[in-house]
Amino acid sequence: MTRSRAAIAVSCILGILALIGAGLWFGPMAVDWEAQRGRLASLAARELGRPVSLDGPVRLTLLPRPMVEASGVVVGGEAGGIGVTARALRLTLNLPALLLARLEPREVVLVGAEIRLPWPPGNAPALRPPPWLTGFAARIEDGRIVVGDTVLNDVAARLTAGGPLDAVRAEGRFAWRGQAMDFHAVVGRPGFDGIATLDLTLAAGGATGRARGVLVEDGGFEGRVEAFGPDLSALLPTPAMGFRANGRLTVSAELLAADDLTIDLGGAPARGALTLRLAPAPRLDVALSAARLDLDAWTAALRGAGRPLMPTAIDLSAEAAGFRGITLRRLRGGIFREGERVTFSDVAAVLPGEMEIELAGASAGTRLELALRFAGPDLRATLASFGLPVEGVQPERLRATEGRARLVLEETQLAVPEMGATVDGARLTGGGVWRFGARPSLGIGVAIDMLDLDGLVPQWPDWPAAAAKLGGADVNLRFAADALTLRGQRVERAAVDAALEGGRLAVRRLSGRAAGADLAFSGTATLAATPRFSDLSLEVVASSARGLFDLLPTGWQPEAALAEQPLALRVAGGGPAEALALRAEGELAELRIESQATLDTGARRVQGALTLRHPGAPRLLSALWQGRDMSWVGEGSFSLITSLLVGPAGATAENFELVAGLLRTRGALILALGAERPRLAGRLTSERLPLPDPPWRSTEPLGLAALGGIDAEIALAAQRIEMPDLPPIEDAKAALRLTGGTLDITGLEARVSGGALGGEVSIATPPGAAPRARLSLRLSGASVTGPLLGLPIDVTSGLTEAELALEAEGHSPAALAASLSGSLRLGVRDGALAGLDLSALQAAAGVLEPEPGLRRALEGGVTGFERLDLAATIDGGVARIAQAALAGPAGPAAASGQVDLARGTLDVAITARPGAAEAPEVALRLQGLLADPQRVVELADWARWRAMQQ
Repeated sequence: MTRSRAAIAVSCILGILALIGAGLWFGPMAVDWEAQRGRLASLAARELGRPVSLDGPVRLTLLPRPMVEASGVVVGGEAGGIGVTARALRLTLNLPALLLARLEPREVVLVGAEIRLPWPPGNAPALRPPPWLTGFAARIEDGRIVVGDTVLNDVAARLTAGGPLDAVRAEGRFAWRGQAMDFHAVVGRPGFDGIATLDLTLAAGGATGRARGVLVEDGGFEGRVEAFGPDLSALLPTPAMGFRANGRLTVSAELLAADDLTIDLGGAPARGALTLRLAPAPRLDVALSAARLDLDAWTAALRGAGRPLMPTAIDLSAEAAGFRGITLRRLRGGIFREGERVTFSDVAAVLPGEMEIELAGASAGTRLELALRFAGPDLRATLASFGLPVEGVQPERLRATEGRARLVLEETQLAVPEMGATVDGARLTGGGVWRFGARPSLGIGVAIDMLDLDGLVPQWPDWPAAAAKLGGADVNLRFAADALTLRGQRVERAAVDAALEGGRLAVRRLSGRAAGADLAFSGTATLAATPRFSDLSLEVVASSARGLFDLLPTGWQPEAALAEQPLALRVAGGGPAEALALRAEGELAELRIESQATLDTGARRVQGALTLRHPGAPRLLSALWQGRDMSWVGEGSFSLITSLLVGPAGATAENFELVAGLLRTRGALILALGAERPRLAGRLTSERLPLPDPPWRSTEPLGLAALGGIDAEIALAAQRIEMPDLPPIEDAKAALRLTGGTLDITGLEARVSGGALGGEVSIATPPGAAPRARLSLRLSGASVTGPLLGLPIDVTSGLTEAELALEAEGHSPAALAASLSGSLRLGVRDGALAGLDLSALQAAAGVLEPEPGLRRALEGGVTGFERLDLAATIDGGVARIAQAALAGPAGPAAASGQVDLARGTLDVAITARPGAAEAPEVALRLQGLLADPQRVVELADWARWRAMQQ
């Protein structure tokens, strides 16, 4: 019984407690909180110290803690003052007080608040705590603060103001331009002097910035600022580097200035200043002076930066700056950016080579236009610093430089519309365009007054290397020079119009005037490992070929008569590099040149046919050797037709045919260049070979020294050789060998007037000494049918045998004749001697008055003889008769004396004995010039003897 009553009592107590609890829980929820709107606004105003209006619904939440939330919140509302709106106002309530029907807030929270601070603040001191901000404690969640045009998002902060004399504290987080920042601010109350303290700390991206100072009475701030962090790029568009800066900070309603800044950027010291102008429009001015800057890193960072929040001006200076591996010295300049427009002013630097540059300009959208001025004493060093090849340029070239240019940089190209410069004294004007992309394109137009290419153009690489360098870009080039020099040759009015596109090089025109000739070239080529050429054309026109012939090696230049003639040459062709087909034709006065050839550029070999034609061979040869009588070749045309193969190893002329007047020669020659000296080998065969009368008395050098520059081995043959005043030589053959400057003609075999001719010729040209010549001839069985020697007393018929051995030394024919030495043996059988009549001489001896007949017999006529023997020795150019005897039906005759071959004189006496055997001899003496001697008949001794006989 007792146990049952106790259980009933406990149950009653629990029921009562449950009823009380349910009343306490559901009681507040049954309250009409909309009716409490005014009371809640008063509570919030009391906590915030500002009028509060609640326009939205009001609801109560008991768990996890009692809270009243109202929406449509407006705090304050004075015109021109601080404006605060919020999505919701939360009042955290005291639960015991709430149960007793009292509203005691513990915390005020503004959710989704937007706080607008007027800027510039006008007459209100914006940076000082307002007087009403006392006993304040509130939090902001998911808020937004707007200061002028600056917006801080995702604001989560707590603000407290303990009392009228306590400092206002604010701390929390916000986001600015996507960067999350923590802040902590303490604003002190102003004293009697109107000055309040401010301590503001910001932290973002591992960096920290702190400003300490005072808020002056007019609303400004004066103090110190300090910032530091491990990576400045996390905050600003700069390279990744640690930084530290401190200096003085001044803030007013219109200006924020940080000056006297001491800065450390990645270990590099710098100084600077920063000014943020807020009125009449926001503008940021930055001045930075550093010992060294890495412009590559700064440029990359600035390119990646977005549009700036406000116009920004930067005044930059550095003692040294690195840019793409180049060190710039004394860098200075100003940069101003407003929106998308960037202006550069007074930018200057010193490049390697002491090249001073200055530039100024501005951008418009994506277009940047700059005016550039440059001057320096060593352009070579400047170009080398940019990695351009200058190794092949002579050290004295590319030095003093000065000029101006206008640059236009766009997204797709860099253009130089105008440029004027002086390089090594040469004036240069023009412009160009460089288009970016996967396949860059370059267009250049340049004009220069004088350009010396000698020592300026490095050795051109081989074709595959050149193709690899040029194949990745397109180039359009127009170049003009009043005059340029290449390998010592001056070219006037030089012009180049060429394009490189898609691996195809097109030379639209390359022209100029050089060596007195107008030159023009055009054609195309593909830049492949094995190039192909097409539409090649070369034209050379000159009113006088003298200048072009002067370019030939000494000794190859023709005489003035031919060199002064007008020249026209045209070459055309095309094809692959290993088989480039060329066709050439030209005229040099009346000489016409035609050729068709195939050129292998890789092997540097050309093969084809060459034809030379002229209507008058004597005129052509006289023009080639001016001042010489070339009539000996005979009247007729000139032609040379041959097949040629020319390469690095030498040249081959196969089956060539040469016709010049009466001359008819064919043969084949091979010139080999691989040995110590060039070597010429082959064969020459002449149908008819006219030869000139040797210029025995000429003092002109024979040029025999050139024999030492070549070796030769040639088989010679001629069906007929013709020389003035000599019988023709037929079926001649010999072997010519030239080795080490010694010319030997051996194995000479020929027929002369039915007889056999043999012999050898040798010419040696020892270094430092006069040439030496040796001649040995043998003639047997030759029938004389005309004057043999061309002398006043000469053999005109008979069967002849002769031996001749001569030696001479000298540089000219006259010198050779003066040093001539050797021997002569001549034998003639059954012949006739013109110039005297021995039969008449004998007949006149028996008449009553013999003297007139004797004179007539010695002054003319013909003498038949059975045998004539002559032996002579030659020394110093003088031939002395050692023996001369004639035997025949008219009796014997003899001769004595000498012939000076060098001077062309003679002193010879021919003696005979007319009449009885005991009679003295009569003589015919020949004296004077060899061509026209004086005849002196000597009859005195015979006349005295005859008188004594009567």
